[in-house]
Amino acid sequence: MHPDAATQLEQYFDHLRHEKRSSEHTLANYRRDLTHLVDFCDQHKIGNFTALTNHHVQNHISSRHRKGLGASSLQRELSAIRSFFQFLIKNRYSQDNPAKTVQAPKVKRPLPKTLDVDQITGLVSAPADSPLELRDIAMMELFYSSGLRLSELVGLDVHDLDSADKTVLIRNGKGGKSRIVPVGKCALKSISAWLIVRDAILGADETQAIFISRRGKRMARRTVQARLERWRKKNGLPERIHPHMLRHSFASHLLESSGDLRAVQEMLGHSNISTTQIYTHLDFQHLASVYDQSHPRAKKRVE
Repeated sequence: MHPDAATQLEQYFDHLRHEKRSSEHTLANYRRDLTHLVDFCDQHKIGNFTALTNHHVQNHISSRHRKGLGASSLQRELSAIRSFFQFLIKNRYSQDNPAKTVQAPKVKRPLPKTLDVDQITGLVSAPADSPLELRDIAMMELFYSSGLRLSELVGLDVHDLDSADKTVLIRNGKGGKSRIVPVGKCALKSISAWLIVRDAILGADETQAIFISRRGKRMARRTVQARLERWRKKNGLPERIHPHMLRHSFASHLLESSGDLRAVQEMLGHSNISTTQIYTHLDFQHLASVYDQSHPRAKKRVE
């Protein structure tokens, strides 16, 4: 492509990084998605992004679909292209967004998996045999107590926790947004037990992270995931457990008890309530199951 096109692309990534404050994960995804668009342009000898038409973008997405790309990935690629062209329009590099009307295949959105209350209780009530297991229990309690994302949990510092107020500050949630969420008494108790032994592990490292590794460093996301799986196997739980399952369980159980969708949205840090509404489907699924098992006319076989 023409050097001007490459410059525009880098300006867009600078915009995402510095103005939109997008995460490195988001930046990597957008860069990968737009690289596929650049490859398409090179193959069709299109030198500038402004030369792309609606027909070109549709052909590009169709080609990606034929290569086996799933609906959710195609939608993400289209979103990246639309966002990039909005940037070009805003900066007067382009007058039109050729991806605006292009449609990707619809995603069949599966309901998130959750644990029931008894499973959660069994998960966090097993005794810890080491300081690191005290830490693991505290992490699981906090995931379930406050509905944190994995990135939010590993990003927590000691001063973000207010034990007196029973809250925790999420400084950099999704989209760079901050929020304060309640912390339950069981989670506070587990975190307190962990913090007592944390300094012994910390040694000379002065990190402020609440959750640290045996080397005194802030925990990595993969380490948290591996520790949850280790705990599952140790305690003989049948189903694989991941951090988001605890977050889903938090949201589902809270909504089931309160019915307050807006409150659950705020605590989860969802910018759009439609994202939170998936938990109403989980709640209905639970009610339908109870109905099928309990209602006389549901159980009775019709001849």
